[in-house]
Amino acid sequence: IQKQEFFVDMTCEGCSGAVTNVLKRLTGTTFEIDLPNKKVLIESDHDVEFLLTTLKKTGKEATYIGTK
Repeated sequence: IQKQEFFVDMTCEGCSGAVTNVLKRLTGTTFEIDLPNKKVLIESDHDVEFLLTTLKKTGKEATYIGTK
């Protein structure tokens, strides 16, 4: 399983909380949130498009950076 890195426009704990809420619903997924750098590192069986769509459900701008 590869770690995928995403940019998510998070400005506060509330933003990172929203990201946490959507990602913890996914099975077989672990993640780290780097709030100061607005990055989310995800290790998952799901494909990049699915993860990006999930992150966008928070209402935040999200883009795929690449494999870590």
